[in-house]
Amino acid sequence: MVTKLANAPAATRLHPGAIPAGHASQRFQSFDLLATLVAVVRRNGQVVFANTALEDALGISRRVIEGSRLTDCFTEPHTLQNALEAAGSNAFAALRYDAWLLRPGHEPMPVHVVVAQTEQADQMVVELLPLEAQAKQDREERLVDQAQANKELIRNLAHEIKNPLGGIRGAAQLLQTEIDSSLTEYTQVIIHEADRLQTLVDRLLAPHRKPHVVGDVNIHEVCERVRSLIVAEFPKGLRVVREYDISIPEFRGDREQLIQAVLNIAHNACQALAERRLVGDAQLTFRTRIARQVTFGKQRYRLALELRVSDNGPGVPDSIKDRIFFPLVSGREGGSGLGLTLAQTFVQQHHGLIECDSVPGKTDFRILIPLP
Repeated sequence: MVTKLANAPAATRLHPGAIPAGHASQRFQSFDLLATLVAVVRRNGQVVFANTALEDALGISRRVIEGSRLTDCFTEPHTLQNALEAAGSNAFAALRYDAWLLRPGHEPMPVHVVVAQTEQADQMVVELLPLEAQAKQDREERLVDQAQANKELIRNLAHEIKNPLGGIRGAAQLLQTEIDSSLTEYTQVIIHEADRLQTLVDRLLAPHRKPHVVGDVNIHEVCERVRSLIVAEFPKGLRVVREYDISIPEFRGDREQLIQAVLNIAHNACQALAERRLVGDAQLTFRTRIARQVTFGKQRYRLALELRVSDNGPGVPDSIKDRIFFPLVSGREGGSGLGLTLAQTFVQQHHGLIECDSVPGKTDFRILIPLP
């Protein structure tokens, strides 16, 4: 389906006509800052400029791409050619459609194509957004919105529960002093359950009560602290692998919150590895890297910390895979369903995000936190 738009997308607001004349690689170098695949083409499909992202996607150097026809890179070249001709004749400001991009030596890539006018009549900007990347961005935005909604829900719900809970416990204590001692077993049940719910409410409110203590954080000190706690609790049948990039700089953050976030993820993983721990081949991996030019939470960052916590367990059940960060959702019998919710909250307080990719045999939690 083809959609005509009155306004051009963000990338096309970098009007090539506004860039001083010169060699194409200098005139359009601003496009190299974009993560999306961008080409400037003439009305006949000839490429004037290809940005770095397009080079990487095609696996072809810019020198080879420039001068060739971009239409030859698609399974249906006539669709792009028609769009370029329509843009050149001022039929619309921008046009969108889905297509398949051909890549030498690789499977075709599904992309969302945006063709837009520029200030030069014979030049159009073609922006290609890989559909997988677009879906990932949409998923990240949903996670951020979901976490914010969860935070408000939890805070309001916890306060609504907390007040009557104190009254119930107090009434049970008073009742216990008035009734026959043979019936105190029942009042003790009331008091015990009220205390259990109070503990649950306190855990729900914990991220909103504790002040955000900011200091210099070394992510590897965080990982090592978590590793020592995990090894102490699960001493047999578990191998902990560390793959650290020691060049990652310190950053400003709340060390205790990050320890708790990583511990919650790692602890869940070890509990899911129960069967593998029994046979002695359970594995938990901590992997740190620097991610460059990443976009999450509707914002683009030049550098970000990427911490992966992976295990070789059975994977997250399909029935809760899309809801694992929801409060009170647990794949384990007797679980509170708060560990991942709190982890996501703590990481988001560092302007970061947690993602999860899980299949049978491997579950991978990816923590992203912006670096200065």
